[in-house]
Formats: sequence, structure tokens, C-alpha cells
Amino acid sequence: MTGIVLLTAVLVVALLASVAIGTRQLGLGEVIDALQAGGWPHLALTHFHGVPWVVLESPTAPPGADDVYGIVWDLRFPRTVLGLVVGLAIGAAGALAQGHTRNPLADPGMLGVNAGAACAVVVGVYVLGIQSPIAYMAFGLLGALIAASAVFGLSALSGASPLTLVLAGTGLSALLLAITSGIVLTDSVTLDAWRFWNVGATTGRGLDVFSASLPFIVVGLILALGSGYFLNVLSLGEDMTKALGSRVVLIRSVGILTITLLIGAATAACGPIVFLGLVVPHISRAIVGPDYRWIVPYSALLGAILILVCDILGRVIARPGEIQVGVVLALVGAPFLIALVRRRKLVSV
Repeated sequence: MTGIVLLTAVLVVALLASVAIGTRQLGLGEVIDALQAGGWPHLALTHFHGVPWVVLESPTAPPGADDVYGIVWDLRFPRTVLGLVVGLAIGAAGALAQGHTRNPLADPGMLGVNAGAACAVVVGVYVLGIQSPIAYMAFGLLGALIAASAVFGLSALSGASPLTLVLAGTGLSALLLAITSGIVLTDSVTLDAWRFWNVGATTGRGLDVFSASLPFIVVGLILALGSGYFLNVLSLGEDMTKALGSRVVLIRSVGILTITLLIGAATAACGPIVFLGLVVPHISRAIVGPDYRWIVPYSALLGAILILVCDILGRVIARPGEIQVGVVLALVGAPFLIALVRRRKLVSV
């Protein structure tokens, strides 16, 4: 519990730093004054292709508001809270993916969720001409749900074992990637839109994207935090799991649904952010051991901290421009993956 408290404190510091640090440095007092100046975000009704949609909007700027107010509320606050929930989602989903596949090199993308989201966004741009981040969010989440359902359905035909989950996810990802590549290579407009979304970034997204992804991520986190005991049972092997009275197929079904909600919403909101779901479960396991009742919450908190810190680094090292958080995370995660593969004895999950 002490570790959870410490990580939460570090996360609060990272949140404040994310709002204060950027191309223009802001003091903590300026940030607090801007946050208090115009109230708080409010719900608003909008329409997405004729469908009513409730989103969160930034507060209206008060008379005489300065540039600091616009920087905080229009630019940094949305990307900070989005980075928070996306980091929580990807970190928790990474722990679940490694637990359900019993593979220390497993990543949520192995289950086809990232490929499904990307393919759906590309099809949406090519066929319907979608352009807004909220539209990317809707299509990405739909594609992730369809892909995960297809992976689990194919795997269930062979008993829904960890091996068949990975094989089905890898095969479907290859198929979806081929479809995506075929479309973007034949249509320049779709290619431009896909490149912007596919890099993995929190910038350019408003509170509407945050509010659209939040319900799915909250439900996914609740399911993830409650799955630690069942992951511990699964780690004993399928025969022992059945002997203890647990239903393997039901546990894996709920697990795949949870991963889909978390990664589907996160990928749809920010694009595919690689390596985060691979790295943080190993860091968590090094701290708390093999107990998934602790690995999952630690992974969620570490995921949020890491994505916020990498987002800050991307702004600092490339001033006056910035490097997208997906690129920075890849630079951090790739050496970790190489070191993990080179080890003669991988961590057992």
C-alpha cells in the first residue's frame, strides 16, 4: 500500500508538471490561477453523424483572460487528463495481456486491438471522409471491439488457450495491416489522416475525446482491478484452474473484453502507443513480485506516470516544436525490449 501512495504522489507531480512545462514555461501559481479563473469543464450536447453525443467542453474564457488561460485550458489541460486515463488504461491492459497469454513479451497489440482500430479509422476516412478526432475515436473503438471479438472467436474454436490467442491475434493483425496498407497507399488523403493519427499522440485532442473515452476506460479499469485473483489462478495452469472450480473460458472472455475496452478506447483516442503495455508490467513485477492483485494497479499507475513524463520530455527536447509521445515511448521501450530478449531467463508469468 505504501508503494501505491508513493506512485500516486509521483503521478500528481507529473500532472502538475504536464500543465506547467512546455514551449512556454508557466509557474505553479500561474497554472493554479488559470485553473480557478473560469470555472471548470461542463457537459455539452453535440451530434456525430446525426447521433446525439454528450461531450466535455472547456470553460468559457472570462473577460480579460490572458494567454496563460488559453495555454492551460485549451492546450495543456486536455492533453494532460487524456494522457492520465490513456496511461492508466494501457498499463493495466498490458498486465492483463501478459497474464492471460502467460507470455512475458506479450503486448495488448498482439490481440489485434491496435490493428482493428487502425483499420477502422482508415476505412472511415476513405469511405465516409471522417476528419475530427471524435470521429477517429468512434471508429477506432468500433474496430477494436470487432477485432477482439474475432480473435477470441477464432481462439475459442481451439479451446481459447494462451497460444491460440496469440496466434489468432497475430494472424488477424497481419490481415488488417494489409487492408490498411492497401487503402493508404492508393489514397493520399487517407494516408495524410492516417499518418497524423497513427503516430500516437495526446496533442491535438480536446476534452471531447477525453470524455468520449472515459466511460469505457473507467469500466475497463474496474474490471481489471477485480481480475487480479483470477490471473493468479490462471498462472497455475489450466488444469489447476479447473480443479479449483474456476471457469477458464469465462475468465478469458472477461479478460479479453477488459483489454478491448481499455486498449480500444486508448488507441482510438490517441492512436497506437507501443511498448508502454510491455514495459510497465515488468517494472511492476520487479517491485511487487508475481501477485497480479498488485501488478495490475501498479502497472496502471506506472503507465500513467510514464506517458506523462515522456510527453513532457517530447516538449522539452525539441523546443520550440515537440516530439510526439508515441515516438518518445518507443525510444524508451525499444532498449528495454532488446534487453529483455537478450536475457537468458525471461521472467515467468
